[in-house]
Amino acid sequence: MNVFQSICLGLLQGITEFLPVSSSGHLAVVQHFFNLEDIPLIFDICLHVATLFAVLLFFRNTIFELIAAFIRMIIRKPLPDDKPKQMMIFSIIVATVITGLIGVFFSGYVKNLSIKFVCAGFIITGLLLILATFIDKKNKNAETTPKKPLTIMNGVWCGLAQGLGTLPGISRSGSTISGALLSGIDRQTAGEYSFLLSIPAILGAFLLELRDLDKLLTVVPISSLALGCICAFVSGLGALFLLMKLIKHGKLGFFAIYLIPLGIIGLFLF
Repeated sequence: MNVFQSICLGLLQGITEFLPVSSSGHLAVVQHFFNLEDIPLIFDICLHVATLFAVLLFFRNTIFELIAAFIRMIIRKPLPDDKPKQMMIFSIIVATVITGLIGVFFSGYVKNLSIKFVCAGFIITGLLLILATFIDKKNKNAETTPKKPLTIMNGVWCGLAQGLGTLPGISRSGSTISGALLSGIDRQTAGEYSFLLSIPAILGAFLLELRDLDKLLTVVPISSLALGCICAFVSGLGALFLLMKLIKHGKLGFFAIYLIPLGIIGLFLF
């Protein structure tokens, strides 16, 4: 892999990681065109880790609040308004466990999936976004009613949705935001919750593939890997700002206009 290819993949990862279009699916398609199918999966995960830093920066205040609430819960000195934060923590834990179990089950199959499966995943993601947008718009009071606190069942549904998003072509952010909206979470919380869920998911995937790091460095120079990760972080931060605005205005369904035709074309092309 040369520097140009690594930069292209890094920029693509950053942009598509947060937009609900499946970063893993787009990386698989571009790697196919670059004839880079033999690159270890950990390269993709390293780019995911780079975009993870964008999440940590963007949601730093929320993350600090959750950590503080968790510590107060452990030492049994909670504040009166800590209950919603505690429920979010429990919900994230439940969703992470469910996603982890699904991810372990599918891990042996993901590497062998064809490009056609990826293209079918694009179509599935588009349909999920349309369904979530339709359900969300049915709630005409979404912007005026008080936000509902998260529940364990929200975590179950979002964990299942995120597990579905481990398959290439199916967007993790698209599936989890859709799952959150379908389970009754308001738009703003759905977006925030989806990206907070990505933190343990990405770290877990990185640890599972860490054994292949030596193999990665034999085919990808450290300079190329570093540049790819930097590009993924910068483009990812910009995409995150954009997506949170689109979520606020209920515009996620627009991405289906891109995903469904892309998937159909891919099914005929590959």
